[in-house]
Amino acid sequence: MGDVRRRGAVALGITALVAPLTLALGASPAQAAGCTTQAGPYQKQVEKFLGRPVDGKQSAADCKAIRAFQTKHGISPNAGYAGPVTWGVMDLMQKQKAVGKNPGKDGQCPVNKGRIACVNLTLQLSWVQDGEKLVYGPVPVRTGRNGYETRTGLKKIYWRNIDHVSSIYHVPMPYAQFFDGGQAFHSVGVSMWNPPGSHGCVNMTKTDAKKYWSLLKKGDDVYVYGRKPGT
Repeated sequence: MGDVRRRGAVALGITALVAPLTLALGASPAQAAGCTTQAGPYQKQVEKFLGRPVDGKQSAADCKAIRAFQTKHGISPNAGYAGPVTWGVMDLMQKQKAVGKNPGKDGQCPVNKGRIACVNLTLQLSWVQDGEKLVYGPVPVRTGRNGYETRTGLKKIYWRNIDHVSSIYHVPMPYAQFFDGGQAFHSVGVSMWNPPGSHGCVNMTKTDAKKYWSLLKKGDDVYVYGRKPGT
């Protein structure tokens, strides 16, 4: 009996340590299958983003709207909790929208290379430019997660395969255009804001990946800069 009690005490101690860590990472205090009644630390910001009454208090309608957003973009758990992961996605969306049609205004992507594909990791945006002329974009992209970061610098497209399948992860990589040691532009079937990110590739929607396929060719320059939030 004494051993059972000691094991129970240890289990409770571990649970007590894990619970605050879970909340700190943005998970909900409720089960993913349910809808939390607790307001998250970013409740007001999330309410404003979703066009909800901004009172900082969780309501059933608030939770429904937050859960719909989380489900759409693959944020887990999708329990309607306004945590840092959910707000981080929304904040990034707002920053992307603010860029408008002038993604190169920061002057980071080279304008002396002719046609070049630019990737801003900080804003998770990509575009194709020719000198100072914007050819296509900017479009949202999904780059490498922590530990699998998309590498920065000036590169060139060295191989293209329209029906590529990853030999490492065994998943389809349609419209793949490789530019750095296995890292490539290619389309995926998930939201561009789906956390935590790719295994290093620059994920795109099918529409954007097809357009990049038509615009770029082997030998074209690619410039990757910045740092993805959370890496």
